[in-house]
Amino acid sequence: MSYAKISQVAHYVPEQIITNDNLSQIMDTNDEWIKTRTGIERRHISRNQTTSDLAAEVAKKLLVKSGLAAEELDFILIATITPDSNMPSTAARVQAAIGATNAFAMDIVAACSGFIFALATAEKFIRSGPYKKGLVIGSETLSKIVDWSDRSTAVLFGDGAGGVLLEEAEQQHFLAESIHSDGSCASSLVSGVVGLSSPFSELGENQPFLTMEGRSIFDFAVRRVSKSIKETVEKAGFSVNEIDTYLLHQANVRLLDKMAKKMGVDREKLPANMMEYGNTSAASVPILLSECVDKNLLTLGSSQKVVLCGFGGGLTWGTLIVTI
Repeated sequence: MSYAKISQVAHYVPEQIITNDNLSQIMDTNDEWIKTRTGIERRHISRNQTTSDLAAEVAKKLLVKSGLAAEELDFILIATITPDSNMPSTAARVQAAIGATNAFAMDIVAACSGFIFALATAEKFIRSGPYKKGLVIGSETLSKIVDWSDRSTAVLFGDGAGGVLLEEAEQQHFLAESIHSDGSCASSLVSGVVGLSSPFSELGENQPFLTMEGRSIFDFAVRRVSKSIKETVEKAGFSVNEIDTYLLHQANVRLLDKMAKKMGVDREKLPANMMEYGNTSAASVPILLSECVDKNLLTLGSSQKVVLCGFGGGLTWGTLIVTI
């Protein structure tokens, strides 16, 4: 039987940094207001790079780190809610950019849970037998769907990409998973609504910018996502304190505080980087994973037990228990 493992990690963010003070020059806000409510201090915003550009940079880094040629890849999965276009997919653009001529490519849309959904899918591609190597990348340019006059949302989001190389392994590294959706709460977080516009239809309403019910999302994460994480850890046969690190979606530092308390986990086991990047949706978890490896908080090949968890629009939420 084939198994899958995360063999390399990488991330990439645009060079341009927008601080809270920069935002205070274009909207009614200030550094203290943003930091005390979210923990965010700055975010990286693209000047001219698209979602596929950011993802391609991550893909190139993963290939260099692994010593693989692009032609050796079997698949490329890109998690994003900010594609360059609906067709072709962002993944197809990345495949062309790196010359992965033998890889199939597709996008997965699950908002801030996107990377988890994509990684869970990719693991099964490898476990099924025919596929040996593939890239799973979360990439976003959220700056293009944010209403920059709305301080309740604009201050939260940033651009960036992160991803992993997934390869065939002899031992099991994916120990448990739990992925969920609840479309009845869809209105809590919405973007990119395109109404009917044909001459044969009643005209529909367009809603290009992101809208969010912040309190309901906060409560959903504390109650339902925290419970789901605990249940998934227990399904893997561990107590919550036996997990080495919890890499949770980076939306709000106060949310991490609440979730750690709700799960009964030492807060130090929940690293945070939203201070630097803000909320990068599907890129959030893989950027954090890559940074933790870069800072030697995690070591590839160490068999450390890690929780990967994303949650957001859909509503969606997903948890993977992996050893790295």
